[in-house]
Amino acid sequence: MFVEYHRSVLTLLTWQWRAVLTYVGLATLIVVAHEHLGKTWLAVPALPLTVLGAAIGIFVSFRTNSCYDRWWEGRRLWGQLVNTSRHFASQVLEYAEPLGPEIRALQSAMVRRHIAYVHTLRCTLRDEEPTRDTDVPRYLDTTEFATLADEPNPNHALVHLQIRDIAQLARLGAVDGLRLQQLDRSIAVLLDVQGGCERIKKTPFPQSYGFVATKLIGAYILMLPLGLVDRVQWLAIPISVLVCLAFRLIDEVGDVLEDPFTAQPMALPLQAISTGIEIDLCKRLGVEPLPEPPKPDSRGVLM
Repeated sequence: MFVEYHRSVLTLLTWQWRAVLTYVGLATLIVVAHEHLGKTWLAVPALPLTVLGAAIGIFVSFRTNSCYDRWWEGRRLWGQLVNTSRHFASQVLEYAEPLGPEIRALQSAMVRRHIAYVHTLRCTLRDEEPTRDTDVPRYLDTTEFATLADEPNPNHALVHLQIRDIAQLARLGAVDGLRLQQLDRSIAVLLDVQGGCERIKKTPFPQSYGFVATKLIGAYILMLPLGLVDRVQWLAIPISVLVCLAFRLIDEVGDVLEDPFTAQPMALPLQAISTGIEIDLCKRLGVEPLPEPPKPDSRGVLM
C-alpha cells in the first residue's frame, strides 16, 4: 500500500505508457486525416459522445466504488485481527494460572502459534505457500510445521491446535469455566475474521462488470477524437489523451482493489500488519530482540 505518495506525472505516464501511446497515435491519425487529407466525414456530432462519456463515467465509478468496498472490508477485518490477536495473547498469558512448567510451556506455545497463524493467513491470502515462508517456521515446533504441508486449510489446522491446548489448560485446572468461555469467544472471532477474508478472496467480482467497462472505454477512445477534431483541430490530441487516460486509470484502480490481498502497491500491507502483530506478541512473551518494524520501500510502498 502506498504510504508515502511521491509519484510524479512522469511516473504515472510511465506506468500507462502503452495506453498513452495508443491514445496519442489514434488521435493523431484522425486529426491528420481530417486536417490534411480532407477526410471531413470523419467528424461526428459531440452530443452523443457527451452522453456516452457520462454513462461510462457512472458505470466505471460504480465498479470502482464496489471494489473499494471489498478493499475497505478487508482492511477492517485485518484491523479486527490486530485487536483480537493482542487480546488473545493477553488472555492466554494472564488467564491461565501458572501451576507449573507444563502450563507455562503451553502458554508460550499458544502465543507463538498465534504469530504463526497470522503469517500463515497472510500467505494463504496472497496465494503463497506457508511452508516456504521464513516467518511461519520460527514460531512452530517441527512436528506442527511438518503437518501444515498436508493440510487443505493450514489456518484452521492451527486454530484446532489452539483449541486443543485451551481444552488442556481447562483439564489441568489452569482456567475456570468463565475464562474458558472468554478464550473460546476470542477463537470464534479469529475464525470469523478468517472466514471473512476467505469470502472476499474466493468470491471474485462479477467479470461482466470489468468486461463491459473495458469494451465501453475502448469504444469511447475510438470515437472521442472524431467528436473533437472538427471543433478544436490539433487540440483534439491532448484532450483525447487526458480524458481517455482518466477513464483508463479509474478502471485500472477497480482491477487492483478487486482483490485487496495481493502484493500490488495499492493492496493491503499484510506483511506490515503481520509483523506488527508479531512485534506486539513477542513483547508480551519477553522475546529479545524484537523484529524490525516494517518500513516503506523506495517507491513509498508498505508491503
